[in-house]
Amino acid sequence: MATATAVTPLLSGTAAAADDTLPAQVRRTLDQVLAAGAPSAVCGVIRGGRTYVAGAAGKGKRTPDGRTVFQLGSISKTLTATALALAVGAGETRLDAPLTLPARFPIPRKGPRRITLADLATHSSGLPSLPPNLLDGANPYDPYAHYTLDDLAEGLGKTTLATEPGEKYSYSNLGFGLLGQALAFDRVDEMLRQRVAAPLRLTDTTTTLRPDMLLRKAVGHYEGTPVPDWHDRVLSAAGTSLYSTVDDMLRFLAAQLRPERSPLRAAIELTQRTHFTDDSGLRLGLAWHLSPLPGGRTMTWHNGQTGGFGTCAAFNRESGTAVVMMTNNVSPVPEGKDRPMDILTHELLDALAADR
Repeated sequence: MATATAVTPLLSGTAAAADDTLPAQVRRTLDQVLAAGAPSAVCGVIRGGRTYVAGAAGKGKRTPDGRTVFQLGSISKTLTATALALAVGAGETRLDAPLTLPARFPIPRKGPRRITLADLATHSSGLPSLPPNLLDGANPYDPYAHYTLDDLAEGLGKTTLATEPGEKYSYSNLGFGLLGQALAFDRVDEMLRQRVAAPLRLTDTTTTLRPDMLLRKAVGHYEGTPVPDWHDRVLSAAGTSLYSTVDDMLRFLAAQLRPERSPLRAAIELTQRTHFTDDSGLRLGLAWHLSPLPGGRTMTWHNGQTGGFGTCAAFNRESGTAVVMMTNNVSPVPEGKDRPMDILTHELLDALAADR
């Protein structure tokens, strides 16, 4: 069963003539996400200056809406990247500044160049995905909760770089966790709330659930079984513990589509520029992945996953179109394969952008 909110104004402009097909396109996508194993899902779209939100759920499940709370996962990295861009714009640091932490945190090195903040924000630092000691004594259902700054200091001492900084793309949660600590040591969550979420009015984007958010929160699942939420204070800038809603992410994506109407214009523009290109042709902004669409268009996107939640956000500035999808289920995906919800989100964005 699917439900939808009314189409409401968000950006200036008029809805396209093809807007009357939007509910059907979104409903088909949601049905496919549920068929892939999600107990429930909610999809938000910006198109023609308006928003549309629809939710769907399996039999006996509560149908989510734009205010339902999910864990955001690695889409949070784009908020961390925005905080970095703000710090650069304010003259507090530079993209080519070396990663600096208190003396007890040894920074791994390989080759003549030190890891820079830009390397961290483009997954080109050479760092592994996770610290080598992260899973020591970890609860598999909440693997970051036990990890302390002391553990991080110990883990960095055991960390080696796979490649020299700036040489190759290799996705690293550790890298983004360190980026957050470099920007606001031991107060990363406060930084993201004050510098990014508050100015953009992302009122439900937080690591701390208010009582009203608890009432609206979806229950995460792993292969259909309920699982606990993830908690983390040390590497949270990587997206391990942030909550959000489709409504909040539509506000965030609206700012990406029209930065000139945002209080964070310069920072947002900086995150969307190409800052690294891998030998394979993969292009990275600051956190954002930049992929080609037919017709010479660009899809700017990021996905996310915690123990029980999957998310994906994508937009195309040329057409003024954006899509965000959130589900409360995670299932293993064969190595080298894309998650079904990512494929479906990208296909929906491509179809809607092509109609503009």
